[in-house]
Amino acid sequence: MANNHRPRSHRKKRSAGWLGLAGALTGAAGIAVVAVGIAVLQPDGNGGGSTSLTSEGGPASTPSPRTGRSLTFTTPEGYGYRLAAVRTGLDPRPFGDGESPPSGSTYAYADYVITNTGRRPVLLDYPADLFMPRSGVPASARDRCMPQPGIPDSMCTLPNSSQVTARLDGSKPPVRDGADTLIPAGASYVVRVASDLPVKDDIDPSDLKLYVWNARYTSDRKGVELAFP
Repeated sequence: MANNHRPRSHRKKRSAGWLGLAGALTGAAGIAVVAVGIAVLQPDGNGGGSTSLTSEGGPASTPSPRTGRSLTFTTPEGYGYRLAAVRTGLDPRPFGDGESPPSGSTYAYADYVITNTGRRPVLLDYPADLFMPRSGVPASARDRCMPQPGIPDSMCTLPNSSQVTARLDGSKPPVRDGADTLIPAGASYVVRVASDLPVKDDIDPSDLKLYVWNARYTSDRKGVELAFP
């Protein structure tokens, strides 16, 4: 269920074969998007077969939180992913473990909801990236702070990690199928995305943003913002 949230390269680990998909982002904006990539957990070495992750200490079920406007990504095969932003924040331990950062710094995070809108399991992916003002990134880390097309030049994204933190409204837990992790049909989860590198602790959480920007999702290679409530 969880990406390793220790420092790593900005690109998330994904399975070897990208789905060559073209999709459409539905919603008020009707923005077109392309294929969804794949994020996986490391195999547990137990061989094939589908395994519920509940018995492995999976997240608890909670009521759905208040969110901003949702956006839906749909692939030609009919896979549907709905995303909606929940909140932003600062926390020295955004995933509840690890070492605290140096004095005067912390980690930035944002929570969002991901839902499988289809009638069959789909691969668990983490489409949204956390963006922050460049001014809030320590000088020592600014060479890791990457701007993206269609997103204000004053904003950038650091290497980050994502983790499922809750199941919503009794949703079934993620399922491991060999090396892949799947979202069951209709299931909704809260995902937390947090910076791998510390940021200044005086950043205003309201200045943190979530964007879906990767070319696998946006046909014009421009970031699409997920609005917070």
